[in-house]
This record gives sequence, C-alpha cells and structure tokens, in this order.
Amino acid sequence: MSIENEITAKLAAEFAPVALEVINESHLHAGHSGDDGSGESHFRVVIQSAAFTPMSRVARHRAVHTALGKDLVARIHALSLDITPVA
Repeated sequence: MSIENEITAKLAAEFAPVALEVINESHLHAGHSGDDGSGESHFRVVIQSAAFTPMSRVARHRAVHTALGKDLVARIHALSLDITPVA
C-alpha cells in the first residue's frame, strides 16, 4: 500500500471526516533535502471533521500525528496539515 493510501485510510478511520484530501507533493521537492527518491516523501493533508471541534490547533496536529502513528510519520520527510473543525 502506498504511503498516500495509508494516510488516507488511517485518517478516515480515526476522524470520519466530511472532507479529506491527501496530496503527494514529492515531485515538487525532487533533488531537495529529504527527497529519498521514493516519490513518497512530502505530503499535504486537507481534512475537515467534527472530531476537531473541541481541540486547539496544536491538539489537532497532535491528534493527526497520533492517528498516523510513529512508524508512518517516520517514513515521511514533510507533512503539511490544513485541519478544519466542522461545527
């Protein structure tokens, strides 16, 4: 399973989002620091979920990292998060 698919599956299962987009931006960083040549090193996540409503911005980021797990996060060089709570 690709890292993009793993991210999507874990976040969908944990947060039941109303919107979820996982964008592989690795091609934009080819040859830069952190590019391991795998084509799966840099990702942007856009997610909306009611689960984030009671959380601060920092707590939302921590929750996403926890949901992904240390092993998966360790395989990613850069992860950009755009997290929106749904009231």
